[in-house]
Amino acid sequence: MRELLKALLRPVLFTLALTLLAGCQEKAAQDTTPKDMTAETLGHYCQMNLLEHPGPKGQVFLEGMPAPLFFSQVRDAIAYMRGPEQMAPILAVYVNDMGAAGTTWDHPGAGNWIAVDKAVYVVGSARQGGMGAPETVPFSNREKADAFARAEGGHVLSFAEITDDMVLAPVEVDADPSPESGDADFQNRLRALPNKAGG
Repeated sequence: MRELLKALLRPVLFTLALTLLAGCQEKAAQDTTPKDMTAETLGHYCQMNLLEHPGPKGQVFLEGMPAPLFFSQVRDAIAYMRGPEQMAPILAVYVNDMGAAGTTWDHPGAGNWIAVDKAVYVVGSARQGGMGAPETVPFSNREKADAFARAEGGHVLSFAEITDDMVLAPVEVDADPSPESGDADFQNRLRALPNKAGG
């Protein structure tokens, strides 16, 4: 009788163990809720405080990493998604909705994150992102994106229509900056440094 009882209980106990294991795995699911930027939030590539840079930002959640990687420009977040360098699978990517109420170029907002593939983008506008490169400007609303494109130039595309060249192509840098540019002072200071090779 005892052996029969064991034989009957074994599948029940096995099923119960599997149910408990599945429940534990569900509780351990990684939180990919978008995080707001703080004074300590640094850009993944530039390692600079994001709140000091204008334009929309992006955040990428990787498997096994509780905090997202933040990007100074949406273009950089999309480039990261398409590049070969991810250290873990991507779980979620969010960008600032530049059509949200109260959003300006200098203050792209807090709490106005949208999934990267749900946005429409203005590509080729006159606006530059936080690191001075052409920006891929996200909107949750097509009409607001159209209005931005009319005012700033560029054209509206879905996420799927953004080609790799639009986000991975190198950005041309002015090799001979004008005296009015902020880079001119930096270049002049570099030239003034003593030549270490010559003494």
